[in-house]
Amino acid sequence: MTSTPTGQGQGRRAEVVLVYQSLLGIYGDRGNATVLAKRLAWRGFDAVLSLVEPGDPLPDTGDVYLLGGGEDAAQISAVNALRADGGLHRAVDRGAAVLAVCAGYQIVGRSFTVADGPSATAEGDTEIVGLGLLDVTTTRGPVRAVGEILSRWTGRDGDEQWLTGFENHGGYTVLGPGASPLATVEVGVGNCGDGTEGAVAGTVVGTYPHGPVLARNPALADHVLELALGEPMSALDRPEVTELRRQRLAAVRR
Repeated sequence: MTSTPTGQGQGRRAEVVLVYQSLLGIYGDRGNATVLAKRLAWRGFDAVLSLVEPGDPLPDTGDVYLLGGGEDAAQISAVNALRADGGLHRAVDRGAAVLAVCAGYQIVGRSFTVADGPSATAEGDTEIVGLGLLDVTTTRGPVRAVGEILSRWTGRDGDEQWLTGFENHGGYTVLGPGASPLATVEVGVGNCGDGTEGAVAGTVVGTYPHGPVLARNPALADHVLELALGEPMSALDRPEVTELRRQRLAAVRR
């Protein structure tokens, strides 16, 4: 079965901006952009996917911006380029939504640490100033968090839902008073082993799971779109998406 456009969008333009795929694209998080574009198109929007690389000006006119996972050196390059560009901050100030995954999540926080470097601490880490879009700080954790993660999220309709994904991060993230947890962990490490996963402030969402996370969790995808467009998303009937979600939930519970 396939869904026909619901007509909600009526051809309105909606822009999804994939940020620095060459730096923040090693875990398949580009799939989040594909998911959002498809879910927009299924609802009758004119979905535009813009790919922006370092050196290109980041448009501040997008509706939702996506940052993915990357290694230490790429993470530093990305945060420096985004700070110098300023487009992401202007977009958020305008009301655009951001979904930042793993390294992207750390980048949009206040600070994060990487191994070694000229200003390394006695523990061998260097603190890097983040973009400050989320009130979170990240330092190196005692053990690397690797494996399936299952968490509970109070969804966009106020109903509790399960979120699944695959976490793979050495950084442990602590939330400040200006951010709220995205979800509560049932299986896995999440932010720092404190029972929380991800962070939310306004239209900015940070999370650790890959998968890509929006392919596994369509309700979260629609929540990001609602943050971006400022309106509820109409229901979609996609049996293949429902089946993927059922399989992943069953796998992580085994």
